[in-house]
Amino acid sequence: MHINAQCENGVCRLQMEGEFTIYNALEIRSGLLEHLAANDEIELDLSGITEMDTAGFQLLLATKREGTRLGKAVRYVSHSQAALEVIDLFDMAAQFGDPLLISARR
Repeated sequence: MHINAQCENGVCRLQMEGEFTIYNALEIRSGLLEHLAANDEIELDLSGITEMDTAGFQLLLATKREGTRLGKAVRYVSHSQAALEVIDLFDMAAQFGDPLLISARR
């Protein structure tokens, strides 16, 4: 998993690339929390995710909750098919982006 960050004026866009799975969960978690701590707002571009399991899903949920706890915005955009499948499995589209846009990508 690779996270490409473009940060400017307290807003950080994170391009997620690769597998979002239990095998790299600790590395991903550290990167997400680091960017969340350093910025007022993060936007996670999920278009480059090639595989996601429940550990990856839990990281998305935990990042959103940590952002709420810290009073920082966390947004998810450009969901890949792999991300959509797991989000849909848990019926959590409303938590991870605009449900109408997500449904349109199917």
